[in-house]
Amino acid sequence: MKKEKKHNVVIKNKKASRDYSYIDTYIAGIQLTGTEIKSIRAGKASLVDSYCRFRNGELYVTGMNIAEYYWGNINNHEPRRERKLLLHKKELRKLERKIKESGLTIIMTKVFINDRGIAKAEIALARGKKEYDQRETLKRKDAQREIERKLKL
Repeated sequence: MKKEKKHNVVIKNKKASRDYSYIDTYIAGIQLTGTEIKSIRAGKASLVDSYCRFRNGELYVTGMNIAEYYWGNINNHEPRRERKLLLHKKELRKLERKIKESGLTIIMTKVFINDRGIAKAEIALARGKKEYDQRETLKRKDAQREIERKLKL
């Protein structure tokens, strides 16, 4: 009988949905070292100011902070190093083409542990919002909250 493990670690980039409008999302693997995956399972990662960029036809995430593992020794990882994202070549080519042709960027929206215990990243092809777009989004959310509050009464 197999023992099932529940991994409900989800690290979100809350600032990203406020500053960007998502066009398309992808699920990518992350190339990590031993102490990095242990820190992510402990929930010790931050996606603030992280973005993705291409180098030699491969996609890397920059600015992602994974805290050093508490019980790590001299082989502990560097917290802000660049990490390679693992996608199919077809997806990589499509993303690279879209980035070059227009003012789009690739941002990390979430890091999570899947059912098999592997760390995955949700990345989004996004366009930056202007300040008035951000205000409009906030107004819409407030109006929706008011409607829901009135329906409950």
